Amino acid sequence: MSKVKVASFSISIDGFGAGPRQDLQNPLGVRGLELHDWFFKTEVFQKMHGQDGGGSHGIDNTIAAQSFENVGAWILGRNMFGPVRGPWQDHTWIGWWGDTPPYHTPVFVLTHHARPPLVMEGGTTFHFVTDGLDSALRKAREAAKDKDVRIGGGVSVIRQFLIAGHIDEMHLAISPVLLDVGEHLFFGINFAQLGFIPFRVVPGENATHVLIKRK
Repeated sequence: MSKVKVASFSISIDGFGAGPRQDLQNPLGVRGLELHDWFFKTEVFQKMHGQDGGGSHGIDNTIAAQSFENVGAWILGRNMFGPVRGPWQDHTWIGWWGDTPPYHTPVFVLTHHARPPLVMEGGTTFHFVTDGLDSALRKAREAAKDKDVRIGGGVSVIRQFLIAGHIDEMHLAISPVLLDVGEHLFFGINFAQLGFIPFRVVPGENATHVLIKRK
């Protein structure tokens, strides 16, 4: 049965999923890239970026590979697609990933400002959804067919889907980093009240992987 899931989402020990002040030089906010150091070292990440033959083959790599299995569509927030704010002045911004993004599926980007679909190489098409969370999820489910829908972030989008009760399963990669400031994933959310329980904890080489699901 298909699921709506969060997978390989990196957070700091103190619960932050991104740093402050996102811009072109800091796509995940100041110090935000430190959260993903565990992923950058894996073979999965290296292959995604055309660097065959490099990267680790350990537990972190295995967990990262599993996070891409059976994914038929993604949902992203506007900030995950790029640092452009307000109405689209033009269509020159095509994302952080170049001509071949790592998604290889339809991707639904939540935004307040309309934009035509953006067809990329490798099977990724970005669809810009202006009519809200439920609409994005409905379209993603239709596109994914019997496969899972992965909520890629950022923090605000994941929090919205959590509060709406749409997420079935989460894999959090807890990095050995203290950010102290930024976007906090857990603030004001009662996971137990939402029905989540932990079902697996896997110590990796550079992160601890905690998986939780709704009862």
